[in-house]
Amino acid sequence: MPKISNKGKLMPASPIRKLTPYADQAKQQGKKVYHLNIGQPDIETPHVMLDAIKNIDFKVWAYTQSEGNLSYRKKLVEYYNRANYNISVEDILVTTGASEAIIIAMQTCLDSGDEVIIPEPFYANYNAFAWMSNVTVKPVLSLIENGFALPPISEFEKLITEKTKAIFICNPNNPTGYLYSYEEMVELKNLCLKHDLYLFADEAYREFCYDGSKFYSPMHFDGLEDHVVVFDSISKRYSACGARLGCFITKNRQVIQTALKFAQARLSPGMVAQIAAEAAVDTPQSYFDRVNKEYTERRDMLVAALNKMEGVYCPNPGGAFYVVARFPVDDSEAFCQWMLEEFSHDNQTVMMAPAAGFYSTPGAGRDEIRLAYVLNKEDLNNAMICLDKALKEYPGRKMIGSKESVVAH
Repeated sequence: MPKISNKGKLMPASPIRKLTPYADQAKQQGKKVYHLNIGQPDIETPHVMLDAIKNIDFKVWAYTQSEGNLSYRKKLVEYYNRANYNISVEDILVTTGASEAIIIAMQTCLDSGDEVIIPEPFYANYNAFAWMSNVTVKPVLSLIENGFALPPISEFEKLITEKTKAIFICNPNNPTGYLYSYEEMVELKNLCLKHDLYLFADEAYREFCYDGSKFYSPMHFDGLEDHVVVFDSISKRYSACGARLGCFITKNRQVIQTALKFAQARLSPGMVAQIAAEAAVDTPQSYFDRVNKEYTERRDMLVAALNKMEGVYCPNPGGAFYVVARFPVDDSEAFCQWMLEEFSHDNQTVMMAPAAGFYSTPGAGRDEIRLAYVLNKEDLNNAMICLDKALKEYPGRKMIGSKESVVAH
């Protein structure tokens, strides 16, 4: 029998989907499973997108340009320039989701064996994309005690070597929901200029900032034009995860021209998704206002409920629609699996994502869990009732007051 490649054997599995077989088994047993494990919003996709698909009128489902339809890129320029990005159509490459944009960037900007520094916890698939690109991730630890703020720049400096080529942030952050401040972005700008590094910025959650907080992109800072590569997606902004459409933005001409060669090798992004996304740029602001209000209420409900549970600590995030909370459990993966295999309350249970999978440092995040507040408030409340009861029954619960479970609030 032919062998599987070593790369394939070592390719990291998704911690977000790892427990899916247990959830499927729970459903087969008749349990209702509240999915807080994955960032799949239940918010309705804007009607303008769906109408654009319903009204499609073409006779040949053809290739598009490798860089994306010109008409769509022109609409994207409108969107980004309303947000003060000051870009042109030549600065945008349309991709099959932000995932492809990140993979293309890693292969464009980094050689095999080069290193990228990423604050952890981080979106688990960054590890997978780096592995596919023969790039080494160097994690710099952010802490739950200060809400997962940007680690001190001195910690980044310790990791920089001749192999370091990029700093990579997600803002607002998946999985923590942290929103980087103006001061933190200035620190990152100065660091990248000092060491001549790329600054990769995943901005898929740009629209989700709460409590009047302002979003800052590295595209807003002068002097970084040749350093910044932005990744974006329509998945979260328009609740259109299945469209699989994103983009890659940079003002660095050499980078965009090189990235286009990788884009040409995969031919083109999908035509129908671009038609829908082009229409989506005209989504009224009222849609985003309603969505923001809904997510703010969900966040407030979730954070309050978690912090009322004995031994649980959850920071209040400024963006995205995730939290990472610390639980009084021996091992969060074992707890999340137990929730699906062994526990039910009124024939209901909860699926969550163990946070260890969002860390690159071995052993980090073992008592932390990511929860996505993507369900309506009634379901979210029921999920919190289940979770509270589960924690009281879990046989691997830590004793409250033990050194491991104490967190500074």
